[in-house]
Amino acid sequence: MQTIGFAAHSASSNLAPFNFTRRAPRPNDVVMEILYCGVCHSDLHWAHNDWGWTTFPAVPGHEIVGRVIEVGAAVTKHQIGDHVAVGCMVDSCQHCDQCQKGEEQLCREGSTGTYGGTDRITKDMTYGGYSKHLVVREEFVLRMPDGLDISKAAPLLCAGITTWSPLRTWKVGPGSRVGVIGLGGLGHMAVKLAAGLGAHVTVVSRTADKAADAKALGAAGMLLSTDANAMTDAANAFDLIIDTVPIKHDLQPYLPLLDVDGTLVIVGQVGPMAELSTVPLLMGRRRIAGSPIGGIRETQEMLDFCVENNILPEVEMIRMDEINAAFARMEKSDVRYRFVVDMASLQA
Repeated sequence: MQTIGFAAHSASSNLAPFNFTRRAPRPNDVVMEILYCGVCHSDLHWAHNDWGWTTFPAVPGHEIVGRVIEVGAAVTKHQIGDHVAVGCMVDSCQHCDQCQKGEEQLCREGSTGTYGGTDRITKDMTYGGYSKHLVVREEFVLRMPDGLDISKAAPLLCAGITTWSPLRTWKVGPGSRVGVIGLGGLGHMAVKLAAGLGAHVTVVSRTADKAADAKALGAAGMLLSTDANAMTDAANAFDLIIDTVPIKHDLQPYLPLLDVDGTLVIVGQVGPMAELSTVPLLMGRRRIAGSPIGGIRETQEMLDFCVENNILPEVEMIRMDEINAAFARMEKSDVRYRFVVDMASLQA
């Protein structure tokens, strides 16, 4: 089907209108009109080829909420008119051990990214949610729970599940002590979700300018990483630290904050990190781990949890033609806390 989106044609170019063709729907496909798309820091990295493997033209966007407009003959879970969502992946092998246990993001053959991936059948490159329409395999289409504000929910499909998955993996609940490094798009969702699970949450930040925000989002307080005395006093204070910083940085100051058997989980930076000493790891049986997004089952669980607990991202709505200005603001951390594109603003 013919559609329109916004694409980057090189690492140095602005995103601009881009007419392209979505693949013909298969019997197990859902066709959706995209209503809202969140703006993730990964979108910016992809458009600028910061990771070195972008294929152009690039249509970013993997926090997608829309309405079903067509279903294939074999589709059973969704029908025309349903509000649905799609996150960071649109396919996987479906038969490996990871897929079979609902961990499609860890598919042994590699999951297919919503953008920049390779369609498993046509071998064409996938284009993301900065567009009017999407064609997706049914198994990767999520149900939007009744009562969840679809105009604000899009960032749950990446920022939400990226922080929810480690909270569930490390069994966070009442009594858990959780630190969150960074209070941006990912960090603010980590605070909301951890607090929603009953944890005692502390934001770890270089500056105190968001202390009031941290408390309003559900944190018990803020720890200044630039305050040496406060950092010393906070030794062994956390069972889990979620590190949302999206650039190369030093983990060394944060490791002593973990209690024995505590874990620091990296969910922000993709790529090199600063060199570190293993002494605090060895002496406290502490761990550094990484976590990507969650699987489809876990993502649906997170959406249902959010509607039950009235948890939504803090968003700023923009038009599609404001995306380049939004990218520039993101690079300066000038957003509180996630941009969402109203796709009604994208005209063919």
